[in-house]
Amino acid sequence: MTRAELFSQIQKKSSFLCVGLDADLAKIPAHLKSEPDPIFSFCREIIEETADYAVAYKPNIAFFEALGPTGWETLQKVNEIIPREIFTIADAKRGDIGNTSKLYAKAFFEQMDFDSVTVAPYMGADSVTPFLEFEDKWVILLALTSNAGSMDFQLIKDENGKPLYQSVLEKSQKWGSPENLMYVVGATRGELIAEVRKLVPDHFFLVPGVGAQGGSLADVAKYGMNSSCGLMVNSSRGIIYASDGKDFAKAARQEAKKLQEEMKSLLEKYL
Repeated sequence: MTRAELFSQIQKKSSFLCVGLDADLAKIPAHLKSEPDPIFSFCREIIEETADYAVAYKPNIAFFEALGPTGWETLQKVNEIIPREIFTIADAKRGDIGNTSKLYAKAFFEQMDFDSVTVAPYMGADSVTPFLEFEDKWVILLALTSNAGSMDFQLIKDENGKPLYQSVLEKSQKWGSPENLMYVVGATRGELIAEVRKLVPDHFFLVPGVGAQGGSLADVAKYGMNSSCGLMVNSSRGIIYASDGKDFAKAARQEAKKLQEEMKSLLEKYL
């Protein structure tokens, strides 16, 4: 998917919502567990009910690969039923030496046909650039994450007082462009989103941490939105586990709609 196609969908739906498919077998509604493929059934109903409001879906690969070979088959089936106009993210957080990264890229881009994959930058250029060699595919690079442990390394300052995450942003812009490189920027670091935007004014951000983790959607838009929106805000638990009953998909739709309505107002305010 191209940047223009993604922005067109944002405009059409008045939404920059990404729905995270953190499909935990222990948390899905009990009535689904008698299904031949419970995780697929769960994801299918979530997608069917939220596709009107979502511009992206982000399967968390760990929840699928933990199930072994059948989990990979389920992941493939889930990706295939996502409408083609909706952006897909393999939340795999890969990143290894060059030849290994190239095979990870082939797995997610060629075999499974995801639009993007999350990548860790710690090993540097040769671990990231193989993912950037695929036309109309995207790297979503971890930059400033929303977990508590992010402060262990990402905010460490060098001798010039520059935090590590800023070095990641500055260096990685030389590897890709706003047409194939996005950044993970956590919503719970609201006070820093403006600083990130100054360093990468044109790139899209994938923003976790809104909803269950307490991040402010209004702050994310205020400090992070650019002229082409430049944001995909992810909500996982707050949408997909809105109910644990037979109405789980309808409840997910209601939560997605609430976020979309707020996003519509923010788009009208800032674009």
